[in-house]
Amino acid sequence: MRAGFTDQTITVYQAYSREIADAAVESQTFAAPFKRERMTWIKPSFLWMMYRSGWAAKPGQERVLEIQLTRDGFEWALAHAALSSYEPGTYASERHWAERKNASPVRIQWDPDRSPTLAPLNRRAIQIGLSGEAVDRYLDQWITRITDITTFATRIHGLVSSGRVDAAQEELPIERVYPVPAPVLGLIGASDPQPGEVR
Repeated sequence: MRAGFTDQTITVYQAYSREIADAAVESQTFAAPFKRERMTWIKPSFLWMMYRSGWAAKPGQERVLEIQLTRDGFEWALAHAALSSYEPGTYASERHWAERKNASPVRIQWDPDRSPTLAPLNRRAIQIGLSGEAVDRYLDQWITRITDITTFATRIHGLVSSGRVDAAQEELPIERVYPVPAPVLGLIGASDPQPGEVR
């Protein structure tokens, strides 16, 4: 799993409508019209967020937010997660997976990570879905800063669109392999971390 992080915080991304983004930046957490009762997905991969939002062009995803949250909170989410779908080898049985999924407020999904041209790579990017208690913790305890980076995303897209992929690559946020706590690796279907590896 790759992410931008410091000793205390980790960076994730979300894309929303103007109304939700404006309220989030103003209050430095998510407030109405954001709905706590819905699952919300956070993404540590900037380029996967660009793929998902179509470079901030898809309806309802016109504004890209960079969210700093505490590593303690992020790791709580991982420790209380279940994969969105059953994967043999990660769980002892399909029943064991179903029981954990029903009891967990967090969902984990792995999808192909993306290059600056948004072509799929042969490594996976993690998406983390928060619901119930996890959403409350995210909004009330974990978030330390919310920044609107739509202009930055648009600039990177412009470089890629004009064929300046190398220039775009140089401007991308640095994402290193995140040191997922060993007991959590198996719960989320992650491979052993390789500290120091970068994008």
